[in-house]
Amino acid sequence: MSVGPLEQPAPVLVDELARLMLEVGVLLREWRTDPRNTDGSWEGRQFKARADALAHDALARRLRALTPGLPVLSEEDPDSLLASRPERYWLIDPIDGTASYAHGFPGYVTQAALLAGTDPVLAAVYAPEVDVMYTAVRGLGAHANGRPLPPCRSAPPGVGVLTDNTAEPQGIARRVRDRFGYRGYLECGSISLKLCKIAEGSAHLFVKDVPVRDWDVAAPELLLRETGGALLRLDGTPFGYRDGFEHTGLIAAADPVTADTVADWCQRATDD
Repeated sequence: MSVGPLEQPAPVLVDELARLMLEVGVLLREWRTDPRNTDGSWEGRQFKARADALAHDALARRLRALTPGLPVLSEEDPDSLLASRPERYWLIDPIDGTASYAHGFPGYVTQAALLAGTDPVLAAVYAPEVDVMYTAVRGLGAHANGRPLPPCRSAPPGVGVLTDNTAEPQGIARRVRDRFGYRGYLECGSISLKLCKIAEGSAHLFVKDVPVRDWDVAAPELLLRETGGALLRLDGTPFGYRDGFEHTGLIAAADPVTADTVADWCQRATDD
């Protein structure tokens, strides 16, 4: 079935997107059994494996068949990131959490977001190892395996669960815990999956002070928006999905007031 983003209702398109994301997820689990696909190396803070390229090819090919003529911008296709951003395009991260994928942990996802101008308007994030498909359509809510996600509950600073990708909070996560008094903590893998956990209510705050890229966050940000959460850059400004793709850090929160409060604290700590 070939549909275009302007030719079919958004719920139809998101269902088709979820179907093809599931196909890619099945492939990821199959490829993971072959050590040649998980072998790789660190490039700065990014772990790269052969599976990244395989997943890019599989996902990009399916998206082009789903929406012919719509550009696909991908972390694994540097040439696609050189020109000015199109008015409408797919922004994908074929594997978010490659290190988790390659080293046998479940905390990785494959994800795609349809952007119109500077906003994600439709998105899917699939976590193959736990078989959860997160989807969102702007103005129509967010879902996990077809179940509507309720609005995020109010979580003032210090209330709820802090999340990061280490067994215990380290770096800025530890400083946030100590400053605001978080007692709950959830270890989780990829950036996207942590944002999904906030959108579904399993966590309430995630703070990172390392480089973050638009393809890491575009899809799960839509889930956060549709459930009433917030995503900011570390300096308190929104992700604008324009110009460059890289930013310094992020703050994701179930409660927008908490996001603003933590951003203010981060700025004061930086100034000091």
